[in-house]
Amino acid sequence: MTAPAPTSPLTPSERRLARHVVEGLSAREIAAATRLTANTVHSTLRNVRGKLHCPERCSLAVVAHRLLDAGEVSTPTTDVPAPELSAEQISLLKAVTEHTRPLDIARAAKLAPADLHAALDQLLADTGSPDTTRLVVQAHGWNLLTAKQTSMVQSGVTQ
Repeated sequence: MTAPAPTSPLTPSERRLARHVVEGLSAREIAAATRLTANTVHSTLRNVRGKLHCPERCSLAVVAHRLLDAGEVSTPTTDVPAPELSAEQISLLKAVTEHTRPLDIARAAKLAPADLHAALDQLLADTGSPDTTRLVVQAHGWNLLTAKQTSMVQSGVTQ
């Protein structure tokens, strides 16, 4: 796997909207919370995706991961302790941070496409996350997506 391309810094207004993405809000919810038009939010999120080298239609979970990974938004603290996740669940978590399409997520996590929905539902239940974007943010708070953690999982070492 190649190293990700360096990201361009966000403007203050892009960073304000990015914080809402990390809070798990959809574009429509961001528009309501900021009193901006939906078009302004979509346009700003398109700019943010471009600066993070995300495809135009990548999921907000991927955007949140790249925002946190690049340090554009600080990782929220979590009072919930990190759950014990299997190597397969960590692999699925990583796949959700890198891919948007279900088939790509399943392939990256080495799952049969038919098993993806159930595996993702189980991961969300085990972590207490309501959706994949908040799962990614929580995983950052638990340091499950650090380079050290990733290399431990890839080498077969568990927590």
